[in-house]
Amino acid sequence: MTSAVDMLGATGLWAGQLSLLPARTVRPLLTQLEGLGFDTLWINESLSKEAFAHAGFLLGETERVTVATGIANIWARDPIAMRNGGRTLTDAHPDRFVLGVGVSHGPLVGTRGHDYGSPLERMRTYLADMAAAPFRAPQPDSPEDLRPEGTTPIILAALGPRMLELAREAADGATPYVIDPNHTRRAREILGPDRVLAPAQAVCMERDAGRARTLARAWLALYLGLPNYANNLRRLGYTDEDLAHGGSDALVDGIVAWGGPGAAAERVAAHREAGADHVTVYVLGEGPDDLRMADVEAVAAALA
Repeated sequence: MTSAVDMLGATGLWAGQLSLLPARTVRPLLTQLEGLGFDTLWINESLSKEAFAHAGFLLGETERVTVATGIANIWARDPIAMRNGGRTLTDAHPDRFVLGVGVSHGPLVGTRGHDYGSPLERMRTYLADMAAAPFRAPQPDSPEDLRPEGTTPIILAALGPRMLELAREAADGATPYVIDPNHTRRAREILGPDRVLAPAQAVCMERDAGRARTLARAWLALYLGLPNYANNLRRLGYTDEDLAHGGSDALVDGIVAWGGPGAAAERVAAHREAGADHVTVYVLGEGPDDLRMADVEAVAAALA
């Protein structure tokens, strides 16, 4: 059985832009992306493309790269559907799919018509139900479990210590987002040595400080307004003043590695030194659908 670390490889590309682009635009990009040497493409599930349909499309259009959800929203489907979606893709594309799951955020959950409630306990119950999920016909005379071969690694979106503890107890590891290497160090201490740690690092190829920080603040604006991320940044030592007015220079520089490919490579190396098994890079552009291929290529070359 291939391990989650082996499936993910050393580096990934956060490719959430693909969730907002039509298939006719994505197809030619995939050949380019797969040729750059990234081991994994990470996709998200917000209010755009459905995670499993999207992952299946990407897996079918590529030959080598692993596809990981970062994340599949637990509010978008029940635990049996989540587990069997992963089983289906693993069966069709062995050793190439990693299932990242998460609780999302209150405003997005409300848009789906759900009550966010207690996300930690909701996730604890959800993971237990996933672990027990059957794969069989419902007839009483057909009780056998018909699940396909292969195991789908389950990675938990986790920021705070309690969610990281849950990732250690009930998943294959964790994928933190909007963090710095200090968080990676703390996360490794909580996860222990036997769980996958796959942080995502935002990078910006702009070399001008003013321009780079403008792009970084535009990206950070959403997250600074979400309690999960804001509270985690406070745990990392950033103050309310740092979080105000789009983020202080110290916060922006701590969360986003800007200044060119070398700066991106240095930050990725810092995460590895802090205990990361796999590091995903998110190359910032002008907006959520701006996949800057020239910048992506430059980062890939620096990480090779």
